Formats: sequence, C-alpha cells, structure tokens
Amino acid sequence: MDTCPASVWPRIEAFLLGALPAAPPTKLSLHYLRKMAVYIRTREGCFPRLGWHMWRHIACGKLQLAEELAWLYFETFDLLSSRSPEEKLEWAEALSQSQSAREIDRQRSKLCVDTLQFVLFLYLQQLNRVSLRSSLIGEEWPSPRARSPSSSSERESKTSSSNKNWDDEAHLSFVQSHLGEVLELLAEPGELSVSGQALRDSELSMEAVQALSFLLEGSVSHGRTVHSLYRLLSRTALQSQAGYSKLSRTYSLQTLQSWLRQALTLNPFGMSTCLRSGKKLAWALQVEGAMKRAKIARNTHIAPSGSRVVLMSQVYKQTLAKDSEKLAGANVKLHRCNEAFIYLLSPLRSVSLDKCRNSTVVLGPVETCVHIQSCENVRLVCVAGRVSVGASSRCRIHVLTPTRPLLLPGNTSLTLGPFHTHYPALEDHMASVGLAVVPNLWDQPLLYGADSPASETSCYSILSPDQFCSMVVPFQMEGDTSEVPGGLPPLYQQAVEDRERRVQEWQRTVKDTHLNKEQRRQFQALVEQKFHEWLLETGQRHELDSLVPPSIGQSTPSDRSQSSCSSQPTLQQQRAHTSQPGSGRTSTVC
Repeated sequence: MDTCPASVWPRIEAFLLGALPAAPPTKLSLHYLRKMAVYIRTREGCFPRLGWHMWRHIACGKLQLAEELAWLYFETFDLLSSRSPEEKLEWAEALSQSQSAREIDRQRSKLCVDTLQFVLFLYLQQLNRVSLRSSLIGEEWPSPRARSPSSSSERESKTSSSNKNWDDEAHLSFVQSHLGEVLELLAEPGELSVSGQALRDSELSMEAVQALSFLLEGSVSHGRTVHSLYRLLSRTALQSQAGYSKLSRTYSLQTLQSWLRQALTLNPFGMSTCLRSGKKLAWALQVEGAMKRAKIARNTHIAPSGSRVVLMSQVYKQTLAKDSEKLAGANVKLHRCNEAFIYLLSPLRSVSLDKCRNSTVVLGPVETCVHIQSCENVRLVCVAGRVSVGASSRCRIHVLTPTRPLLLPGNTSLTLGPFHTHYPALEDHMASVGLAVVPNLWDQPLLYGADSPASETSCYSILSPDQFCSMVVPFQMEGDTSEVPGGLPPLYQQAVEDRERRVQEWQRTVKDTHLNKEQRRQFQALVEQKFHEWLLETGQRHELDSLVPPSIGQSTPSDRSQSSCSSQPTLQQQRAHTSQPGSGRTSTVC
C-alpha cells in the first residue's frame, strides 16, 4: 500500500463527552469487557440492541457494579444519542410522571442502545485510568518539562488536568495504542482465540465497522467534508485497501488494522489545531490594570457539528457576555479564568471549567454535560443534561438537571442550590436542545467512588433557604421567558417571599415616620451611602461597574461587531444582581 488517500482521526465528542473524567472501576478492564463482548453475542436479547434491563443484569450480576453506577454509564451513553429534541422532551415528560421506583424502572426499560458501540464506550473509560507504573516512577525534580523552551502560550493553554478529555493528542495516542484491542472487542466470538485475541484470519462484520464509527471519522484527500468511518469505507477504492471481501461482506481484521494505523492522524478540528490556527477573538477593551489579556480561539467557522470548539483562557477581572450563533452547539472550555463574570447565553453542546477561581459563570442550556475540574470559589448557574465536579473546592452550583449531579473524587465544601435565574430566550433555548423543567434532580448528587457513607455528605451541602437569593441576568434580549423555568422549590420560593415581605414592612415603617422633604433627602442619602459602602466591602461594586460600558456613544467597531447583549442595569437590577457575592473590575461585553 503506497499511499493512503484518506485520513482518519478520533471523534472529539466520543472522548470529550463519552469518557467520564475519572478512573473507571476495575471491572471495566479489558479482561472483563472481553467476556462481556462474548456474552452479549451469545445471549438472546442483547444484540444488536441492548436494553436497560439486560445491561443491569450484566453490570450488577456479572461485573458486580452497583445499580446506580450501571445506570450512570447507560445514561451517559444515552446523552450522546442522536435523539431529536422532541424525543428527549417526550422522554422527560414520561419520566417526570413516574411516581414510584417501579414506574421509573419501567420507563428506563424503554431505552435501548447500540450494543457494540456501548461496549466501545465502556472500553473508552480506560482513557482516564491512572497508571500505577507512572505514578510510582513520578518525574525528575525540577521537571525538565517545566523548563522546556517549547512551553509556549499554546502549551500552557492546553489542559493539564488529570483527565485527558480535551487532549486530542492523548485521543490519538489512545487509539494507536489500543486499536488491536478495540477491534478484538468487535469481532465475533468464533474469530477469537480462547484468550480473546484475534486469530490470524479473523474477520469483522459490517456491523462492527459501523460501531467503530462511534470512535473514528475522517475525510478523503484532506477534504473538508467529514464522514463517519462506515461511510468513508463505502468507497470502493478504500474498501479494497481496508481488506473488504464482497463475497463474505466482511473486513479482514489484520488488513483493516494495518490500513487504519496508516490513515490515523490528529483531529484537524481538535484543541491543538484550534489553538494553532483557529480564529482568534480579540477583546473589545484593554484590561485596565491587568497584566494579562484573555485568549479566545474558536473553530466554529470551519468545524462540522459535534467538533465545534471554543476556548476561553485567562479571562481576568473582566465581564464577558455572549449570545451568538458562533456559540450555539459548541463545546466550550473555560481555562484559568480568575475574578471573571462570564455569561454565555446560547444553547451549548458541552462546557468544561478547568482551574478557574473566584468567578461567576452563567450558561445557556447545555445539551450534554458541564464539567468542573480543579476550580476554587466558582459560582456556576446553568441548565444542563448533567453536571459533574472533580477536585474542586468552595464552589456553589445552581443547576436545573434531569440527572443526578456527579461528584467525582477530590471535592471539598461544595454547595448545591436550585436554578434561580432566567433570561428572555431561555425556554426557547431549552426546547432547542431537548431539556425540560422536570425531572429536576439538582439536590440528589451521586458520589462516584465514595469509600464510605460518611464521605457521601462530607464534600457537599444543600444550600439553606435562609441563604438563598434570586439572581438577575442584567442584559436585555429578545424572548418570552420572564421567570425561572419550572419555578423555585417551595422552601426557596417561601424564602424569597419572606424577604420581599420584610422589604415592604421596612418601606411602610419609613413611610409611617412622616419625614419632611429635607429629612427624606437626608435619609435617602444615608441609605445610598450605606448601600455603596456595602458594595465596596463585598466587592459587588466592581461587578456592577463591569456591566456598564465605559462611555456611551464611543463604542469601537469591535464593540459593535461583538456586542449581542445590552448592558444597562437599572438600580433595581443592580440590587437584585448583587444579592450574592461576586467581584469584577473591568468590562467587555462581546
């Protein structure tokens, strides 16, 4: 084979959203997955579609996994499904009407997944497995990597967290290192030896190659049109190179493996390429008094659906508000943001917060997952298919989600609260990604890898209604949403009404004092003075200042091209918006 006119690369969504950002249980090792692959091929009702009840039987009875963990994997894979928003809303409605555990289980039994793709999904959990050998060897100190001259801003912007979900070089390395094992998991039992390894003349069915499209995609002759691996191999010229036999309608496993190794390349729409050649977004304003500029890059102008990436790194003491088609359906990464206020008010595919500190992030509906990794003192407000948190401390999470929040190892002092804000287009955005207001499991977290019942409550707490305040998104937009979707939980709604009642009683008390005009003026000045002193003491003043443009009528062309939200908060909005701690110093509304 002299040349290879096709390029194949790992699908970013499979690794970014498919692999849980934590080490998997030992029962999902290759040894047990090989046994599972043989079992599902020979057991009736498991192939080619696998239902919840059969997976629960395999996971709990064969792999000895807890039922809640078995459902976590099944549910996570289903989040990646191609079901339409309407189908997702219908599913959510049926699930919300289930009153008992038996009814919920009956609804779950209606879900089926592609069997072979699900096996690959389970194997993909090895991506973040901790290597005992590397952890024992460690690194030389001081690390040569730290003093390498190649540590450019591009390298610094790449994720250095323990998980590899955003690292496209790690994706390629994983596929190259484990390609043989992946193909063996897809082979028929008769094509394997007793140990589960492929025989010399092993073959793969068309169904197996179609399942492999869950991990791989590509293009022909470096073209921009992206095809799944199955569609790519529908071309006659490539079929012959990949070992396809028209007579048996199967692929030679050895030939296909050799062809794939030659065709494999780095994802042209991955993070590395985005940092190197993606479209850079400049800030409209220079950061006053700040030493760093934020770095924003995106590939949304060229990437196909599912590979759209937006990176926002080192947003420092700024407010960023964005409602744009450039964000819609994108996978967003917020990296090393500090003392920032970020409003991304568009329907998103996924969001990751990595090593952010002392920041507030308000998101539009996120179709799949919001993951918080190694963050400190971050306030997150979102509607999402799932929220997961790992190795983070003192974070407050206000979420509306149909799945249990996933708390990974290493968290301390997390606070979970109900979703408590809205913006005009919110309900339309929720419908566009298939997220409903029920069920809402924000207060039922699942601890992944908890060692003891005590650890299940030590790392988080539920926000007390006495400490609860609503949040106002201080931007004007088009839309019909005028209240929190689904309303607040009764206890929190009562807390808001009690606070409003106390304000009204205070106002009546002031009115009943019958102050004259001069006294009212002095009293008003005193109240305003105390209010502004409180703003300064708590840092709220900086956040409010960041929401107001520096000068009216002097916006630059960059301002006009990037602005999509009006930032003119009224005094009432200011007081409502500052009901929770926050800070900021300069603004960029883009």
